[in-house]
Amino acid sequence: MDDELKIKMYSFTLDCIDALDLAKFYAALLNWEIGFSNEEWACVCAPGTGQGTYPGILFQQNPEYKPPVWPEEPEAQQQMAHLDFAVNDLEKAVRYAIQCGATIAEDQFSDNWRVMFDPAGHPFCLCQMKDIFGSANFGLL
Repeated sequence: MDDELKIKMYSFTLDCIDALDLAKFYAALLNWEIGFSNEEWACVCAPGTGQGTYPGILFQQNPEYKPPVWPEEPEAQQQMAHLDFAVNDLEKAVRYAIQCGATIAEDQFSDNWRVMFDPAGHPFCLCQMKDIFGSANFGLL
């Protein structure tokens, strides 16, 4: 890469029917802050980082949004990506996510993670990763 060119992760963007409602869910789940919102967009970012700080999770209001089907089914809306979150206590994290408004997927494929759905139907995973919390790289997650 050219030394003058700089590329940084800005956000991961999720389409949804109500951007602010979904931002409130993720802000509660991650104990993050809503950095900004308007009629079409909302963003959550790490505490104390403020508006315009990245990376963050951005929510784009789309009145035509259809939630993906998981696991995949022929002819159904497919997921294109999902978020993974490291947790130090999987069962406690699942209970907390449900309190925030998530639902647990009926189909599960591992004892080391749980597939969940956010209130807009996007799948995300809570991953048992105790070793991550003791590493120097945890601040990068």
